Amino acid sequence: MKKLSRKKFIQKTALLTGSASLLLSSCTSGEEKKIVTPNIITNKKYRWRMVTTWPPNFPVFGEGCTRFAQMVSEMSGGRMEIKVYGSGELVPALESFEATRVGAAEMYHGASYYWAGKDTATQFFASIPFGMNAQQMHAWILNGGGYELWREVYDRFDLVPFLGGNSGVQMGGWFNKEINSPEDIKGLKMRIPGLGGKVLEKAGGAAVLVSGGELYTSLERGVIDATEWVGPYHDYLLGLYKIAKYYYAPGWHEPGSVLELVVNKQMYNALPLDMQKIIEHAAHSLHLWGFHEFEAKNNIYLDKIKRESQVEFKLFPQDVLDLLRGKMDETLEEIIADNPMSKKVYESFSQFAKQVRGWSEYSEKLYHNKISF
Repeated sequence: MKKLSRKKFIQKTALLTGSASLLLSSCTSGEEKKIVTPNIITNKKYRWRMVTTWPPNFPVFGEGCTRFAQMVSEMSGGRMEIKVYGSGELVPALESFEATRVGAAEMYHGASYYWAGKDTATQFFASIPFGMNAQQMHAWILNGGGYELWREVYDRFDLVPFLGGNSGVQMGGWFNKEINSPEDIKGLKMRIPGLGGKVLEKAGGAAVLVSGGELYTSLERGVIDATEWVGPYHDYLLGLYKIAKYYYAPGWHEPGSVLELVVNKQMYNALPLDMQKIIEHAAHSLHLWGFHEFEAKNNIYLDKIKRESQVEFKLFPQDVLDLLRGKMDETLEEIIADNPMSKKVYESFSQFAKQVRGWSEYSEKLYHNKISF
């Protein structure tokens, strides 16, 4: 190896020293720069509880929650385990929101229109009668400003919401009384909750609150004249085709019902960043699976109902839909008049709905009306 002369050695040393000094000077002069360390993965274990508004292992709804819990466990390498509780197993169904808010459970799965008593603005993030369909709701929430408003509403309750599925357009319901005109709505006793029930009452009907487990006997015994449930898959499993004469469409009351996965904000913020992202992406996976599972199963069970029953499939007359639509407009005016937050959310919701429907005239609607398989 060739030796450096003393002179050259001193020159190189000075050059290196000067460069180091310049580097240190640039790092320490002026504004201090913070060093951000990457997220550190630890072996800390998390044992969470998810309460739901659905019966244990309820098809699609409850099944999706179990799938979500399994996915989180796998993605986290077992660092987070989530125990899923059906309604009534840990808390009653409609106490899921409050249980998660106060930390009795870390998360829940449900639908935001259940919490209208907490804040009427919550309803817009599930489904509004004559509102947007599933595809349009997803576009508004994910890409049209809906998520920011959803988080703003839930932030006041120390909760963080995520998309958790969508039923798609539901059926209009099972009837033992034919609906030929607006007059047939008067006095109609129908199991229909939420805003749909309020609209029915404004149109002269009677909204009756009946749990899912009592639907069959209530319709069979004439306690109610009609009931809505979900769609062909769940309706078939409940056996409603055995006791109803008519199956009506479309589901004007729930054109695209968004389900939600909601986490206690304090507990979520205490998680390391990677765990937060695991929950976020597992929720999105749950959302996609749930929506497409409804589409796949409803397709199969619609055909089964047609083949195995004498049920008549009917469409609501246009003048009946026009009546209900008018009553829905009245109901919305009442909601936004009483709650500034509801008005803020509705303005975003309705503006997006108007724009997206303008596009659908040239896309989805035109395709389905003009092209057949």
